[in-house]
Amino acid sequence: MSDITREQVLEYDQKYNQHPWLTGTVNAIPVEKADGVYFWDYNGKRYYDMSSQLANVNLGYGNKEIIEAVKKQVEILPYIAPAYASGPRAELAKKLIEIAPDNMGKVFFSCGGSDANEAAIYAARTFTGKSKILSRYRSYHGSTLGSGNLSGDPRRFALETPAATGFLKFFDPYVYRSNIKFKNDAEASAYYLGLIEEQIQYEGSDNIAAIEVESITGANGVIIPPDGYLQGLRALCDKYGILLICDEVMAGFGRTGTMFGFEHWGIKPDIISFAKGVTCGYVQLGGIIMSKEISKYFEDKTFLYGLTYSGHSLACAAGLAAVNYYKEHHILEHVNEVGKVFGELLEDIKARHKSVGDVRYIGLFGAVELMKDREKKIPLVPYGYDENKIMAKIQGLLKERGFAAFGRENNINITPPLIITEEQLRDAFVILDEVLTIVDNEFI
Repeated sequence: MSDITREQVLEYDQKYNQHPWLTGTVNAIPVEKADGVYFWDYNGKRYYDMSSQLANVNLGYGNKEIIEAVKKQVEILPYIAPAYASGPRAELAKKLIEIAPDNMGKVFFSCGGSDANEAAIYAARTFTGKSKILSRYRSYHGSTLGSGNLSGDPRRFALETPAATGFLKFFDPYVYRSNIKFKNDAEASAYYLGLIEEQIQYEGSDNIAAIEVESITGANGVIIPPDGYLQGLRALCDKYGILLICDEVMAGFGRTGTMFGFEHWGIKPDIISFAKGVTCGYVQLGGIIMSKEISKYFEDKTFLYGLTYSGHSLACAAGLAAVNYYKEHHILEHVNEVGKVFGELLEDIKARHKSVGDVRYIGLFGAVELMKDREKKIPLVPYGYDENKIMAKIQGLLKERGFAAFGRENNINITPPLIITEEQLRDAFVILDEVLTIVDNEFI
């Protein structure tokens, strides 16, 4: 363990480290240690990790099974190139196919979510011989050239010049913010699916390789599709000969109470991209799970995409331990049980605070949407432009009180470790309630 002091951490970080998504010198919290659902700074202050960092530390900190698996593997075989076969890589691939839908055939491993979606783009275009990929505006799929252009939120702008070609956007099934008063989920789904079908016709189905969606929109506000939407999207893809790619990077591995988010709607994608919860942040890993049909296509054709650390031995050992842990410790059952309390707490927050326009939740995947005027549905900050850094101030107020979360635009995303208890949830929500009272009185 390093003997670096708090002062050295701050000095070196500000002098030598470029933080992603942030401007200039950052006054970051120096974190010393973590355990369970908490982390501590160098002053001994404890924080509830109510975002699982970036919705990836699903099994919390200090998981002995994952730690021991990595320690054992580093002594046996810390790394071997992707061209070789290794025990952890082979076992994890088999395990992922077993927990995936029965139409899935093979796994390609990447290092994280961005390059997983790059692999998905490559596989879809190569398999279909088509170039266009459709995705949603309120989406995030990564920060590499392809995955960044696949993304819809403002972080894509830096990657659009010079642009990667063939990436087209459509609107999300964002029912809460719609100007249309839908009678039910079926009506909402029919409306949004009608828009997509019209766009398919204008773009030419013979030109479209795939439609990629986050099964449940993650960083951009936990937008849960109305029932019938994903089923209808699957039907449209079948009708027009288009692949359906489900991005499960954030929603996967128990976050919603099922192993994959799309399972709530009973569909089978053609490609699944994954990362985050597969190793819970202990070692970086991602990948795609391809259908049997696509896998068969590459049996006599070269898969022309690769990475030095594809299927890294330590990462796959961590992944195998994590995936086994979900089952052996009944994590899905726990998420569904504690998720009921989570939903009740969020609904209570909505009822108590005039700044809260909407709360959305499924399992332990939730968001609080803040409004300047919730009757007129005017967001607390405009899309893509928080001139006065209001949301950063609100996140700062939460962190000052020991509630660490993240979010985009006018949303506070709440995605705690899946091992959190009811008591811990209730305790953390006292902090959220206190800060939202300040928001009610000072920010709207």
